[in-house]
Amino acid sequence: MLAAGIMSGTSLDGIDVALVDITGVDESTQCHLKFFHTYPLAASLVTTIKQNLANATSTVESLTSLDFALGAAFADAVRQACADYGTTSATLGFVASHGQTLYHLPEPPAGETASTMQLGNASVICERTQTTVVANFRERDMAAGGQGAPIVPYSEYVLYRSSTHTRILQNIGGIGNATVLPQGGTLAQVTAFDTGPGNMVIDELCRRFYGQGYDRDGAHGAAGHVDQTVLQQLLQHPYFQQRPPKTTGREAFGSQYVDALLAAHTLPADDWIATATALTAQTIADAIRPFATGPTELIVGGGGGYNPTLMRALKQALPTVTVLTQEDLGARADAKEAIAMVVLGNQTLHHRPGNVPSATGATRAVPLGSITYYD
Repeated sequence: MLAAGIMSGTSLDGIDVALVDITGVDESTQCHLKFFHTYPLAASLVTTIKQNLANATSTVESLTSLDFALGAAFADAVRQACADYGTTSATLGFVASHGQTLYHLPEPPAGETASTMQLGNASVICERTQTTVVANFRERDMAAGGQGAPIVPYSEYVLYRSSTHTRILQNIGGIGNATVLPQGGTLAQVTAFDTGPGNMVIDELCRRFYGQGYDRDGAHGAAGHVDQTVLQQLLQHPYFQQRPPKTTGREAFGSQYVDALLAAHTLPADDWIATATALTAQTIADAIRPFATGPTELIVGGGGGYNPTLMRALKQALPTVTVLTQEDLGARADAKEAIAMVVLGNQTLHHRPGNVPSATGATRAVPLGSITYYD
């Protein structure tokens, strides 16, 4: 059947929509990407999201409104993708929507509860697209004692496992996350975790210094020099010392983190971006090195795969690992997470698990997401 996967990540760089022909279930699942495009988020929505990421500027009224506004934006993106492909959203078997993460709290401070919030109202998507919607994938894993992240390991096991190599799927979006698929391993042997900042710090520095959303072609990172003293200090962040399973997000490495960096150190703009790029590469390398004990392929997806400066730094940091991109496997790096949503939605509609307890720390495997049926 043809289904749509929606992903709007922490980098706030647009709404990814993948139209996928999916058949089978569990390990027999087969996916064929038919269409993919990233549709821009309206500037007003981006502003509202950023306002609601900070306690000082967030309100209950604004959060409630944003939930419905994002649902409408996601639905419009799906409808446009279907039109661009030559069909209508009503013909889809289902829409699988990750939602826009506003806050992720797997290890809450005293007095708070482990929880997560993704906005983009499923009922609004359902009505506007006239098809069934599966959404809110992280919540059930957390209810089962997991961290609700990483969310993509099940799809990666199904689609990328190998009998000849250990494969490590490294997504570099706003946050970097790795899924380790041991050579010839089972689902129970899969390990996954967030490595730390992906593009998030780089992008924020580009916005601060140049008014640009990201470092196009890694140009600023290539023009600058890595300040090793600052880099070594950044590597002391407590998150990098934690052992998997672990997750992080904008609350740890977002704009407040960059505020603290700029207040503590003075560097030229391009040196900052070069150092942030080195931070991403080094933390990824340090995190995955213990798992690269035999023939190993690191397969990079997400926007970071299109940053040649970052890719060069990864290859230098991991000389014994074969570093590839999704494109090297005949896939699209930017479509990976949207495709993963389709796999998870398909599992849920078949009453089958979609989480990986060895990756998230959940007590058991459970179906993920809530279903909103179109009638």
